[in-house]
Amino acid sequence: MSTFNTDSTSASLLLEVFTEELPPKSLRRLGEAFSEGVANSLKAANLLSEQSTVTGFATPRRLAVHITEVLNHAPDYPVREKLLPSSIAFDTQGQATAPLLKKLASLGYADIDLANLEKSGEGKNEALYLNVVAKGAALEPTVQQAVEQSLNKLPVAKMMHYQVTRANGELVDVQFARPVHRIVALYGNTPLHISALGIDSGKQTEGHRFLAPGVLQIESADQYESALESKGKIVPSFTKRRQQIEAGLLKAAGNDLVLMPDSLLDEVTALVEWPAIYECHFDAEFLEVPQECLILTMQTNQKYFALTDKQGKLRNRFLIVSNIQTDQPAAIISGNERVVRPRLSDARFFFQQDQKRSLVSRVNDLARVVYHNQLGNQLDRSKRVQAISLGIAKLLGWNEIFASRAAEIAKTDLLTDMVGEFPELQGIMGRYYATLDKENDEVAAACSEHYMPRFAGDTLPNTQTGTILAIADKLETLVGIWGVGLAPTGDKDPYALRRNALGICRLLLEKNLPLSLPALIELARRQFPQKEVQEKAQVAAINEFILDRLRAYLRDQALSGKPFTSPEIEAVLSQAPEQINDIIARLSALREFNELSQASQLAAANKRISNILKKTTTAIPKACSVNLLQVPAEIALYQALEMLKPTLDSAYAKYEFVGLLKALVALSEPIDQFFADVMVMDPDPKLRDNRLALLQELHQKMNLVADLGKLA
Repeated sequence: MSTFNTDSTSASLLLEVFTEELPPKSLRRLGEAFSEGVANSLKAANLLSEQSTVTGFATPRRLAVHITEVLNHAPDYPVREKLLPSSIAFDTQGQATAPLLKKLASLGYADIDLANLEKSGEGKNEALYLNVVAKGAALEPTVQQAVEQSLNKLPVAKMMHYQVTRANGELVDVQFARPVHRIVALYGNTPLHISALGIDSGKQTEGHRFLAPGVLQIESADQYESALESKGKIVPSFTKRRQQIEAGLLKAAGNDLVLMPDSLLDEVTALVEWPAIYECHFDAEFLEVPQECLILTMQTNQKYFALTDKQGKLRNRFLIVSNIQTDQPAAIISGNERVVRPRLSDARFFFQQDQKRSLVSRVNDLARVVYHNQLGNQLDRSKRVQAISLGIAKLLGWNEIFASRAAEIAKTDLLTDMVGEFPELQGIMGRYYATLDKENDEVAAACSEHYMPRFAGDTLPNTQTGTILAIADKLETLVGIWGVGLAPTGDKDPYALRRNALGICRLLLEKNLPLSLPALIELARRQFPQKEVQEKAQVAAINEFILDRLRAYLRDQALSGKPFTSPEIEAVLSQAPEQINDIIARLSALREFNELSQASQLAAANKRISNILKKTTTAIPKACSVNLLQVPAEIALYQALEMLKPTLDSAYAKYEFVGLLKALVALSEPIDQFFADVMVMDPDPKLRDNRLALLQELHQKMNLVADLGKLA
């Protein structure tokens, strides 16, 4: 039973679930989900005010939430709900029917006096309504429900199953991320009586496992954070703890740079409750190993923070974040230095062993690595990528020998011990080993660059060979996986085809490569001997898929700080351009054209012409005959278009899109006069078809840069 009265008052609410060590990689997400889940439940029950603030907490051994200005009883509220038509609600004797009683029971009003139900409407439209003032939610049962629901909905990848002995000796089967030992539920300084996961709530939690062991009494909700920090040696706020760690690392780094990726910072924050930063060292002899290997070893296996100088060269000192603060950290430092040494020794051993074989000597071994059961092995794939790379190099007039060699050896580092231990180093180690094998610098660079861009916003290859190989590798993946029927559906994209398509777009666009996208897809398609792939990998479908990713990319771009609009993007892409390297130039020209006073008039006219041509069912002649022109307005339009054609064609050939669009202004008046004076769909089929041919040619010239009708 609740220990406070039902008069509506407000106070702060604290809920804490104290557990054994939670999964560190999930802790931040678990803390956010718990606090948001509880707050949303209370808000839905009208127990929060507009001034209520929600603060979530997450440490290795607890999830908690503190919410200010929580009502102990929500206000009563009116409920008016249609129940049933009167003809169904009552029988011929005027007695309530079973459907009515069932409906009332489902709404929680089984005992309501039927005389209090409202009738509304007349005749057959008369219906019965529930019209009452409902009691607002009470805090304690709502909190009970909120905690249960929030815990059940936490994004836990794998549950633990265990048993809990309750106070009465009863054994309860429980499942949760980790065993729960205590639950704190305080409203102001008053305990709430709730239970979850077999544990009854109270006012006690526990402090730091080593610095403040034992039970810690929480006297009030508002004292929770300060009590944990001052008495429990716990920094309960994940965000605050992370900020402390980041600031401590920067201070300890001194003049060096500290490598602290967000994922590592989050994970380390989830491993400590009272962070302390210490400096450690390793033997300088290990610096002969590629620094990416050493950095990844320290970050992945030991959760250490590597340091580099201002030029990015790795130092033989590193920082650790300990859960124990002490004035005599020698044992902690020496212990971590002792632990990291064998890890670095392993990295050096892998590096030395890998150098005993050249990359080119490993090429045939790729046949032992399965790529896809329907697409063959990695050697088959490398040969396809090699053929595509050669084709692209020929189209661009770039070095074919480099492209062929890079494609031949680019995947061989997958067979090395170093990449076997650290898959994240694929490509990076390829570049190192290719350099040691005395391969051409551009070929060595391409071994790493062909994975670029790896993610949205990633850098692009610096070399021509790396650019060719990056396009070829992504095309092969996209066409091959599409060809075996594994095109992305919904949110599922296990082979990252969307990312590959976006990478192709960025490479063609940002590198300004005048390559036909359908031709590239066909080039890749021809490299697959499998009949199924040939049938399913339709050029048109894959081309549209890539253009769709281009749409998404363009929506994130801007010109002079103003993002491109959907009509602007569609005006360009609806033309299904084969080459996409000039898309930004077209959009820029379209933006400038749109500022002209005649722009809207020309766009509307273009849309009108499009509609006329779409509705035409007969074949339109390829060219307009000057001999069939009769009305002065159509003659004037024809002459204006003929006079303008050389200017338009010359501007288009020179990519002078702004000048081309501005030149269209000369057609504004002739077009308006044409539609005012000329009947396009003349009864005479010869006149009609000739006028349609004129409009068709006009439409084509107006839309060289973009479909202007999309702007109307």
